[in-house]
Amino acid sequence: MSEKLVSDYLVIGAGAMGMAFTDVLVTETDATVTIIDRHARPGGHWNDAYPFVRLHQPSSFYGVNSRALGGDQKDQVGGNAGLYELASGGEVVAYFEEVMNQRFLPSGRVHYRPMTEYLGNGSMKSLISGSQTEIQALKTVDATYMNVTVPSVNPPKYRVDEGVRCMPPNELASISEAPDGYVVVGGGKTAIDSCLWLIDNGVGPEMVTWIVPRDQWMLDRAYIQPGPEFADRVMLRQAETLEIVASSTSMEEMFDELLGQGILLQLDSGVRPTSYRCCTVTKSELHQLQRIENVVRLGRVRRIGLNSIDLDRGEVRTSPATVHVDCTSDGLAKRPVQPVFEGDRITLQTVRTCQQAFSAAFIAHIEAIETNEVIKNEVCAVVPHPDDTLDWVRTTLQNAVNSIKWNSNPGLKQWLVEARLDGFGRVRGRSERTPRQEELSSRIGASTADALAKLESYLREGSSEKL
Repeated sequence: MSEKLVSDYLVIGAGAMGMAFTDVLVTETDATVTIIDRHARPGGHWNDAYPFVRLHQPSSFYGVNSRALGGDQKDQVGGNAGLYELASGGEVVAYFEEVMNQRFLPSGRVHYRPMTEYLGNGSMKSLISGSQTEIQALKTVDATYMNVTVPSVNPPKYRVDEGVRCMPPNELASISEAPDGYVVVGGGKTAIDSCLWLIDNGVGPEMVTWIVPRDQWMLDRAYIQPGPEFADRVMLRQAETLEIVASSTSMEEMFDELLGQGILLQLDSGVRPTSYRCCTVTKSELHQLQRIENVVRLGRVRRIGLNSIDLDRGEVRTSPATVHVDCTSDGLAKRPVQPVFEGDRITLQTVRTCQQAFSAAFIAHIEAIETNEVIKNEVCAVVPHPDDTLDWVRTTLQNAVNSIKWNSNPGLKQWLVEARLDGFGRVRGRSERTPRQEELSSRIGASTADALAKLESYLREGSSEKL
């Protein structure tokens, strides 16, 4: 006979979204919560990440709302020097374990089942003992829908011949003898991290071949910073972006201007990016990446052999003594939009682009204060993870629409100002703005309507061209 539990909420997944949602629910309601996860520790995919992984956004934008991640310090060395710290993967996992053990469990209202698989229909199974448990919950919260994946738990999607040295980034730190060279496969955040790690550890750029299926638009991390000392810079960037969009006459011209002003960055000035995945870099990191001259743009890898790599549009040479680093897992997959609130089910998704923790916390707040499902879904309009150039238009538009909607509600505006995870809310809500900040706020307000109209038109044009 299986064990039976009763809980107000069943949260499937103890990653960033599940933890951030639970944190606000515990803070703002008296609900009971059962959290289950397949990992042995909270933190979701961070448990499987490579040892040199770090956040691509300041630590203060991540984690749960009630507890700071990191020491609110600036990095003193490395590519992020002068900017707010980026927590390492180890720090993130330790942080979520502290949240569970020092906040959730002592509350007496959170029950945690690690190493547990959800079978559906209120049934779960221990991956250790095999025992099954039935749970009666008022609502089920799917905190796994965004489907974050990392290379260590996903084999390459291309063929790898026997004898080829192909590994996820996790294994780079275990190399005991220098190879002939390195081939980094993938153009996203993981590949960037791997390239930078190799260079930072003394590998000459000439020893790195970087296979980039699609070049991506990148953001300058220096303009994505919390704290009053960065307020003018952040507001100026927002004003400049809206003014460029508002005054543009075509999407092509708009991206040219965004690039010219440094609002968007690219790896190679001669290659127009076609991908947008919210990736952030500093100018220093971008310079290091640009030192890699052997960048292969022949599409996706089809097969890695002992002496050659077959791609969509050609092949390149390799050798048995070369290390191939697979960075092709889609850590931020673009998922179909689902209603966040649907009867007794809550599907956590991003309501602000690539801000998973903030989004989950915001959704929990709406769950705590509102009962009307229609209103809840209107307030929590989903902004899916972006994938291509048109998605920059889509997410910029939807982010702005959501922000206007939220800030027009005094209660929500105040919650945003006080929310730790909303790094920019405190800038918007400051009553002691400087004359410079008042000027920038006026510029933002003056260009918003025209900018949104342009974004809507570009989105329609781009969507029709795809059909």
